[in-house]
Amino acid sequence: MPSKRLSVVVTRRLPEPVETRLKELFDVTLRDEDTPMTRAELVAAVQECDVLVPTVTDPIDAGLIGQAGPNLKLIANFGAGFDHIDVQTARSRGILVSNTPGVVTEDTAEIVMALMLGVTRRIQEGLSLMQNGEWQGYAPTALLGTRLGGKRLGILGMGRIGQAVAKRAAAFGMQIHYHNRRRLRPEVEEPLDATYWDSLDQMVARMDIISVNCPSTPSTYHLLNARRLRLLKPSAIMINTSRGEVLDENALTRMLKAGELAGAGLDVYEHGIQGNPELRNMPNVVMLPHMGSATHEGRLEMGEKVIINVKTFADGHRPPDQVVPAML
Repeated sequence: MPSKRLSVVVTRRLPEPVETRLKELFDVTLRDEDTPMTRAELVAAVQECDVLVPTVTDPIDAGLIGQAGPNLKLIANFGAGFDHIDVQTARSRGILVSNTPGVVTEDTAEIVMALMLGVTRRIQEGLSLMQNGEWQGYAPTALLGTRLGGKRLGILGMGRIGQAVAKRAAAFGMQIHYHNRRRLRPEVEEPLDATYWDSLDQMVARMDIISVNCPSTPSTYHLLNARRLRLLKPSAIMINTSRGEVLDENALTRMLKAGELAGAGLDVYEHGIQGNPELRNMPNVVMLPHMGSATHEGRLEMGEKVIINVKTFADGHRPPDQVVPAML
């Protein structure tokens, strides 16, 4: 008799090859609509399944985990970030949590560079002129931006993505600086030609562009708060592709409105998916709809990692990408 296949619930539509392979391996419930599950649907899922495959849009909090049935033993997240999952509560209930690290590194670093160029070269303003038929022709003083070469880039969080950003920025002739919980090993730091700052305050006060690439944890909540943002030069630009909660978005908005900051490029937001409404009307702000990992290649690789994590668990072993306390 074949062993019973794991019951797996997937909360969002995934790339077709990923859904097909999951269906081949497990007893999978797929989502027809590409919309987030309601709270009631999430509760029903965790009460019945062995494995839940959520995404960043699903709040897997203590209240939800507390309603899980006895069969739920793995939350195999589709995505690298896991701040939407109460990992500690899951662990206390004997539920493992896994994620998909590493596969979106290059994609996110590309979006960081796109946002830098978008803000510094005023691409959004130029697009608007063309799309609205308002361009009157070349003028020597029109739409003047700034070049990236020679600018100081301060990277907040020098993990995989931060290092990938550093390599790309160096190719543009930028000077690389960074702040991290721990200084990189010399064999990692030296090829990047990166300058380490133990003091985040001192770093942000001297940079032309700040790129936020650290994870969202209790210790990084509003790490860039109103006080720290005021240390930035008026000519500085803020780029955030990490998590909205790291940056005090309301304080950022006030500074941009007051002309105390040159611009911002955002792919994540602190207050809902739309961000602060006032930001949408600012010509020096480029806003993207959380596109950092949105490539065909990246999403397929994320799905492959989910499959490996669930299959390894089904075979009685620890998922290779299990989230452990040291990561929290």
